[in-house]
Amino acid sequence: MNKSVARHTSGGTGFFLFPYSVWSVLFIVVPLVFVAYYAFTDNNFNFTFENISRFFTAVSQVKNPDGTFQEVRTYLVIFVRSLKLAAVSTVVCLAIGYPMAYIMARARAKTQRLLVTLIMIPMWMNFLIRTYAWMTILQDTGILNGFIAKLGMSPLHIIGTETAVVIGMVYDYFPYMILPIYSILAKMDEKLLEAARDLGCNGFGVMRRVVFPLSMPGVISGITMVLIPSISTFYISQKLGNGKFFLIGDVIEGQYIANNLHFAAAIAFILMVILLVCMGLLKYITGRTVHGGA
Repeated sequence: MNKSVARHTSGGTGFFLFPYSVWSVLFIVVPLVFVAYYAFTDNNFNFTFENISRFFTAVSQVKNPDGTFQEVRTYLVIFVRSLKLAAVSTVVCLAIGYPMAYIMARARAKTQRLLVTLIMIPMWMNFLIRTYAWMTILQDTGILNGFIAKLGMSPLHIIGTETAVVIGMVYDYFPYMILPIYSILAKMDEKLLEAARDLGCNGFGVMRRVVFPLSMPGVISGITMVLIPSISTFYISQKLGNGKFFLIGDVIEGQYIANNLHFAAAIAFILMVILLVCMGLLKYITGRTVHGGA
């Protein structure tokens, strides 16, 4: 009787998973296959590694402050800059989002619903509108500098800098950090915290030994959901950076507009592989930390 129920339950689960599986194959697996196919073919669709090698070997001349010129790896420099800004944005989101998620999880149910709604409201607006709003705030004659001028302070030049891009990334992707962490912390059993205190842990010890390790799945999800779109963004850098420096997303967009589809696919493929490797290492290291190296 039990085996029959188990088979019935398994069959029912498979039935409900079927639409999701079809969706995943059509809109995730198939596009990735096409990206890989274009990355390793030329304009005549002949197999080649030229697109991949071009990403690592292409050089350009950069003028030094002393007037001399230096050859640099063009796309590698852009990728490192993109990774740096994405990493800074992710760290800022985590530093702000984790305490806020913990406060939300410990609040009353009514307060939790209100705070989640407040975090979600900006996401109801169009991404472009949110970015233009920050342009109005950060420009030299914008709202922020107007407020600073009233305080008798010198205006700040933020728009067109890496700082402005980081601010835009943090604002746009912050909900993707806080919500996964909050969902884990809100489900945490209070008895675990009480047991830790009974065993002699102070507040910091409870956070370090119980709360943070148990919340790591949410932290990993948040880091993934912020880092990946941050490193591949292009609109934020164009508007808040005033187009003064390229990120890897700008390069992919530029190659696509120039109809260099194969090289654009190669850059996207390399970026995808690097991110998957980084996420795999992060998950592995975190798993060993949480489970005591088991």
